[in-house]
Amino acid sequence: MKQSTYHSLLITLVALAGTTAVTPVHLEAAEKPNIVLIMADDMGYEALSVNGSESCKSPNLDKLAAQGVRFTNCFSNPICTPSRAKIMTGQYNVRNYIKFGMLDRGQTTFAHQLKAAGYATCIAGKWQLGKQTDSPQHFGFEQSCLWQHTRSGRSKENGKTFDRRFVNPLLEFNGRQEDYTSGEYGPQICSDFICDFIDNNKEEPFLVYYPMILTHCPFDPTPDSTDWDPKRLGSTTYKGDRNDPQRHFRDMVAYADKEVGQIVAQLEKSGVRDNTLLIFTGDNGTDKPIVTPWNGTTVVGGKGTMTDMGTRVPCIASWPEGIKQAGRVVDDLVEFCDMMPTLCEVAGAELPEDYPGDGSSIVPVLQDNESTRSKDWIYIWYRGQVMVRNKQYSLVAKTDGSNARLTRYNGPFDGEKLQDSTLSESERDIKEQFEATLSRLAKTRLSSVSEDVRAQVEKPPKKGRK
Repeated sequence: MKQSTYHSLLITLVALAGTTAVTPVHLEAAEKPNIVLIMADDMGYEALSVNGSESCKSPNLDKLAAQGVRFTNCFSNPICTPSRAKIMTGQYNVRNYIKFGMLDRGQTTFAHQLKAAGYATCIAGKWQLGKQTDSPQHFGFEQSCLWQHTRSGRSKENGKTFDRRFVNPLLEFNGRQEDYTSGEYGPQICSDFICDFIDNNKEEPFLVYYPMILTHCPFDPTPDSTDWDPKRLGSTTYKGDRNDPQRHFRDMVAYADKEVGQIVAQLEKSGVRDNTLLIFTGDNGTDKPIVTPWNGTTVVGGKGTMTDMGTRVPCIASWPEGIKQAGRVVDDLVEFCDMMPTLCEVAGAELPEDYPGDGSSIVPVLQDNESTRSKDWIYIWYRGQVMVRNKQYSLVAKTDGSNARLTRYNGPFDGEKLQDSTLSESERDIKEQFEATLSRLAKTRLSSVSEDVRAQVEKPPKKGRK
């Protein structure tokens, strides 16, 4: 089957499928599209120049947007581990989130599904989903290069604790620890690892998942910064030792963009760029110390909050052979659970047998068939709070449904909290619909984990503890 025949078939199937993932197509290995999913750390929507940033520059991502599809309504969870669990399993956190820094080992990931469909699989960057040596491989990744895998990624020297994710990092390759001390840069090592994987697997379909180390704090110099010091062991404070976080954040965004450009160049060099779907997003909003000039105003980072500043993230998809009408900007709602059905559909892979259907594939949008995809709302469960929202309204409440408050958005980051007494009839209807959604999903708490795990999570506190 020729590539053009495959894509014509895919378009036809998408049109017939509506909002449901298509029945997997059994293709020869060389005909299946490659997939590269990149997720920056703590990079909100406003951080890219193509999205309106007036201080950060992202020329490589801007170019990908011009050649692909840019989404303006993509939402993550407000903080890292919940987003990582959600994007990999395609399920709302209410069903399977256990605790920070851990993914329940009974969960099925998109790597499992694509590996079963004949894909070579690789992950590089930040892990934070289980300290067992085999964690990445257990969750479907054959090759791994990770920070914060079996250890914290920090070291103690002369009574000080150093964050070792950037300069002279502490990394692990397939669980094997490696400590760098000769001026290496952690994000660059991860990007090089990915490029080697791409070239070594260019004859077969591959999946690369790159949860970036950048642009999380500490706000630190990159090798392209004027104050880069290859002899440092990293920051001794959480946010960074330097007194100019804004400048270093800009440098970090620029370096993350540079790494994206490196990966695209490798795809081209390996001769697989045209048949590779590359998706770029961020795991949550920008961190709170960062203030970004954006579209004539300023956006204060809101990581950890149930606001646009905490949950609105960039999303760009580029796939030369698979995207129709390149250069489009769309306002379709996208959330992280949509990645599981999207990747499975593109790869012709099965969805997990017990998949609850939380996600909706974005392939119809990539094929300029938005009318065949229906995504009316997104849902976030996080640390005692829940949120459901559509393009214009969000409802945030406690997990028991109390203290529900409706917010109206007139545009990105332009939210107005509404009083119940001022709601119009249509707004009251929206609030009631959202509350019903929250109530329905609340009943699914821990429904996707085993009884043993559920009992462990829900065990009562020990005597004497409050």
